[in-house]
Amino acid sequence: MTDVRQESLASLLGGRGGALDASLPPLAFVAGWLIWGHSIGAGAVVAVLCGVVIGIVRFVRGEKPRAVILSVLLVVAAALVALYTGRVEDFFLIQLLSNVASALAWAGSIAVRWPLLGVVVGTLLGQKTKWRRDPALLRAYSVASWAWVGQYVLRVAVFTPLWLDAQILWLATVRVALSWPLQIVCILVSGWLLKRALPADHPGFRHPQVNEER
Repeated sequence: MTDVRQESLASLLGGRGGALDASLPPLAFVAGWLIWGHSIGAGAVVAVLCGVVIGIVRFVRGEKPRAVILSVLLVVAAALVALYTGRVEDFFLIQLLSNVASALAWAGSIAVRWPLLGVVVGTLLGQKTKWRRDPALLRAYSVASWAWVGQYVLRVAVFTPLWLDAQILWLATVRVALSWPLQIVCILVSGWLLKRALPADHPGFRHPQVNEER
């Protein structure tokens, strides 16, 4: 039997490509805003066009149409918010609020003993809720999910003062710095925590230890 404890959570979750794609429209928005004399409309058009191009590329790569459409709609929504309020920094408002909601959702999932990391990984592996009937794995997923809570809390802590102070260039810069680099770190840390939290004789997250006698 291969040592399944050495299997990488990062190889399962991935995340770099999608997070990198998500960081490009905000850069395009700020670039358009700067080039066309601080025009929010110009920035919005450039960002949406960028989002559409990325969506087409992702669709050609074989990603699910629903995920592609959602990514484009999020860019459109961010642009509409900025156009409606007339505040360029509000292009980043949906991103800020989504991180607040994500931090609360992940922390809440741990509190109710349905850690979202287990839900996501279990779904990807086709385990449904089998992982939850393994007490050791349930505990490990709860421990590892805190890395994801920390990721979202860090983003909120950094984005909020920049958004309040309308630091547009810093918002765009931090948006990139705290996208795929932070997500990669989060995946690696949560994978390490998952391994550390499992007993030494546990075969790994792909093999929940469940008593099937009931």
